[in-house]
Order: sequence, then structure tokens, then C-alpha cells
Amino acid sequence: MGQKVRPIGFRTGIMLPWGSNWFAGKQDFAELLVEDDRVRTFIKKRFEKPGQRSGISKVRIERTREKVVVFIHSARVGMIIGKKGQEVDKLTKELEDLTHRHIEVKTVEINHPEVDAQLVAEDIAEQLEKRQSFRRTMKRTMDQTMEAGARGVRVQLAGRLGGSEMARNEKAMLGSIPLSTLRAKIDYGFAEAKTAQGHIGIKVWINNGDFLDSEEGGDAANAQASKVQKKPAGKGKR
Repeated sequence: MGQKVRPIGFRTGIMLPWGSNWFAGKQDFAELLVEDDRVRTFIKKRFEKPGQRSGISKVRIERTREKVVVFIHSARVGMIIGKKGQEVDKLTKELEDLTHRHIEVKTVEINHPEVDAQLVAEDIAEQLEKRQSFRRTMKRTMDQTMEAGARGVRVQLAGRLGGSEMARNEKAMLGSIPLSTLRAKIDYGFAEAKTAQGHIGIKVWINNGDFLDSEEGGDAANAQASKVQKKPAGKGKR
């Protein structure tokens, strides 16, 4: 039995915020949970085109009594907004018809898609669907990610690679991926390439450094260290 844990779920609530922020009682919880999933699936499919992925990394949802705010994290914000905001207005209307609630759509631009694991996985899937060599695609993608400033990257492909009769796994890694270190910023993405021979599953892990490298994290670490240092001194006085 595998001992694998999804890195994002492992850190959620400790180092990462939740993907959906809202509160509901027992009666409404299941309905809202399913609705969140339907909204995410709808948005992903809405911007997918033949031979081109949506370019959406994640969709965050925040609910209040009055409205539902949907944050779309994407590398192609212009495609979502459209000319004079027409696409956003259309999307808002479609989501309101889907959920029967007041919806507000906000876009968040991803400035470095090379270090976003979900976008990297989708890019590999696009290349494989265009019949590119899987080994060359893996190597080029990992090199680009490391050049963009990542501390480590790992890619795993599974399926009928290269059109072979027997399905298999291929893994490649550069740098370090400390999966068990909670303070490490490990991003994870999954995508499927729909080839003529069958689906190929693509998993990507990217190490973007340390959560405590930021100023806030550094201050918190310093405060914690000072507390630890003060305790022995207090005991000595007694």
C-alpha cells in the first residue's frame, strides 16, 4: 500500500489557506460542498478549447449571506475578462443560472506560470497531445521550472507512454522535494493527456522555497525562537 499524501491537502489549515471559505450548518453543508465542485468544474470546462487548456490554476470560493465571491487564479486573465469585461459578465450570468445565487467573479493573475504545478502539468499534457516525445517534454519542462527560480521539481507520467502496448511509470527529478517538511512550499498539480492510445496521467511537484522565508514568517520564527531562549533563563532564576 502506498504511503503518499497530497502535499496541498497535507499543508491546508497549517501553512496554506482553505480553498473555500464559508460556514454552514449540517443541513446545508453537503449542498454547498457539491455546489463548490460544480462551480469549479464548470469554470474549468468553460475556458477549455480543442488543443488548448484553460490556463486556470485554481478557483477559490468565499461565501457570505448576500453573495458568492469566486476568485479565478489564471495565467491568461485577458481571456477570462474579454473585451470590455464581456466574458466576465457572461460567466457571472452563467454561474448565477447554475447556482441561483448572486455571484461576483474576481480574477487573480499568476505572474510566473513556470513555477505553478497545475499549469506546468497542463502544459505537459498539451505537449503530449501534440505527439511530442515524453522524455524531451519532461526534461525541457523541468529545466524551465528550475530556471524560473524553483528549488526542486519532480514529474511523474503514467500510461501508455510513447504508444507502447504496456502501460508504465516514468519519473524524473531535479533539485530537492522535501514532501514531509510542512514549512516547505510544495505545490502539486495533476492533469490528464488524452492521446489516441489512451489517457496519460501527469503529476507535478514543485518546491518553491520555505514559508518562513517571507518577512511575516521570519518574524514569527524569531518570536518563537526568543520564547524558547527565555524559558531556560526563567528556570535558572528560580
